[in-house]
Order: sequence, then C-alpha cells, then structure tokens
Amino acid sequence: MCGTCGCGGSDVRVEVLAGASQHGGHEHIAVHPHPSGPTGDVVEIETALLAKNDHLAAHNRAWLAERGVVAVNLMSSPGSGKTSLLCRTITELGPLRPVAVVEGDQETRLDADRIRATGARVVQINTGAGCHLDAAMLARGLAELRPAPGSLVFVENVGNLVCPALFDLGEAARVVVVSVTEGEDKPLKYPTMFALADLVVVNKVDLLPYVDVRLDRLAEHCRSVNPGVRVLPLSVTTGEGMQPWRDWLVAR
Repeated sequence: MCGTCGCGGSDVRVEVLAGASQHGGHEHIAVHPHPSGPTGDVVEIETALLAKNDHLAAHNRAWLAERGVVAVNLMSSPGSGKTSLLCRTITELGPLRPVAVVEGDQETRLDADRIRATGARVVQINTGAGCHLDAAMLARGLAELRPAPGSLVFVENVGNLVCPALFDLGEAARVVVVSVTEGEDKPLKYPTMFALADLVVVNKVDLLPYVDVRLDRLAEHCRSVNPGVRVLPLSVTTGEGMQPWRDWLVAR
C-alpha cells in the first residue's frame, strides 16, 4: 500500500502494445514501487517514500536528457479530454517530431488503443488500485517504450487531481488539463495540483455557452494558486486554440 495516499501498489502492470517495443507482442511486468505495509510513523514513511521517488525521478530526468527526449506529464480529473487532446496532438505534431506515449490507467487499455490507432508508439501502465503513476513505473515504461532520440513523450497520468501532483516522474513539464464542464472552482479545491503546473489547458471551450462558467474567473483561480501560470483555452473538438498548444510543445 502507498504510504502517502493508501492506494495499492502490488498489482501494477506494464503492458507493451504491439509495435511499441522491439520485443514484439505483449509483455506484462509486475512493479512493486511501494512498501508492502505501513511501519512506524506515517510522516516518516511518507518522507521516505517521496525521497525514494525523487531519487528515481532524477535518474529518469538524466536518462531522458541524454537522449534529447522531452517528457510532458498530463494530469487531470477523469473526463477532461486528455486522451482526445493527445490523439489530435499526435496527428498534428507527428510530421514535425516523433511522439510516443506512456498511458496510465487503473484498468483497461482502451485509451492506449486509441493512441495506437494514431500510429504513435505507446506503452500501457495499469496501476490496479493505485491512483497515480510514480517514477519507478515511468522508468519501466520508458525502458519498454524506447523512445527515439529527440522525441516528445507524453505521460498520461491516472485521472486524479490529488496524488499525481505529489510524485515527480522526471518530466520536463507538467500540464494540468481541466474542462469547462468541471466548473470554475477546481484550482481552489485542488490547489497543489494547479500550483505545480507549468501550463493549465482549459479544454471544451466550445461548450462555454452551455455551462455556468466564466473563463476569466477560471483563469483567475488558477493564478491565485500559481501566479503567472499560463492558462491556455482550447477545444479539441473544433480545433480552437490548438495552434498555441502546438507552439508551446514545440518550444519545449
């Protein structure tokens, strides 16, 4: 069990989808990144857990830098449109730069199959009862994914606005995706997630006429916990705002 949030860690599985690795076929790898049970003081366990994770994240960051690979950690609540954003982004960026994906979900490979349909290389990580990816899981995923030098790797984290914020993966940037259908108050309710973001993407702006949300208020709430953070409105459905999003990625 995870000493920070109580989520399970013993049933994590990394699945290599066809075409994502030189091994071919499918491969299941058990990962045990967390202590098997709580011992001693909870604060000490949490500190030790995060310290170990940060150490592994530093190794990931060095591994990525040596290969000129840029990793972007996408985080959000379920249903914000992360996978749809990824599919459209891969299609539009593919001619400019190699793109690969590490897909995190508790169960199924539904999103990974959608990613694979774009032609991008993808590895599925199923966390079981776990509610976030950590640096050890990403390390295993990257080893199987084997991204090409100079490529862009998206890490689609488990849908959750709490625990993913606590775990450094070794990524170059953190992007929080929030949809207008979730309301204006998410940055205030989940400040840690938004405070650590390098960019906030506001998706589904095509639905603004149908929801009681003001874009300026949502952006104001984001900046109240993260002064100066860029807030980028877009619609995956209509394509509005996709060019600034692509420009931001290319600038990485």
